[in-house]
Amino acid sequence: MESALIVCEAQKSTEYFKDILMQNQCSEISTVRTSQEARRMMLERDFDLCIINAPLIDEFGESLSKDIATHSTCQIIIVVKAELFDEVCSKVEDYGVITVAKPINKTMLWNAIKFANVAKFRMRMVQKQNEKLLQKIDDIKLIDRAKLLLISYLNMTEEQAHKYIERQAMDMRVTKRDIAQNILKTYDS
Repeated sequence: MESALIVCEAQKSTEYFKDILMQNQCSEISTVRTSQEARRMMLERDFDLCIINAPLIDEFGESLSKDIATHSTCQIIIVVKAELFDEVCSKVEDYGVITVAKPINKTMLWNAIKFANVAKFRMRMVQKQNEKLLQKIDDIKLIDRAKLLLISYLNMTEEQAHKYIERQAMDMRVTKRDIAQNILKTYDS
């Protein structure tokens, strides 16, 4: 966890959260007192973690946690009074927000931060897989467009066009994408 945003009205609680985050090797910690300041900060930059100590000055914090979860990959921990835990948890858990009940102890918060770290790591893995899949889809589209041009201009069958692109890629020791791009440059003007 490299960066964190603490949204908390009380200075003493802010320092408590800050201390625990520093022990967790968090190098960049920003603090704000209101949900509006938090929203502004989230527009300016990405954070790995956001701790919301509810209630805030301008709202409870539930809406803020949902907004952050919807518009970023930031992991969110919302800290609420014990009597509100079940109610808040049921409203934010579908957004992936971790709810912790007050009064909190160091171990409980530490575990929530560790859980958020694990979730962030898993999310990054899924994002990388998603990017690879999107690149493959893009490659397939590009290669299919190149095959269509070979079919149109050189009267090849789909199978011949496919084999032509594969063979060119092997012979020239480049990717099929590179060959497809060259075909597009040649015939698609």
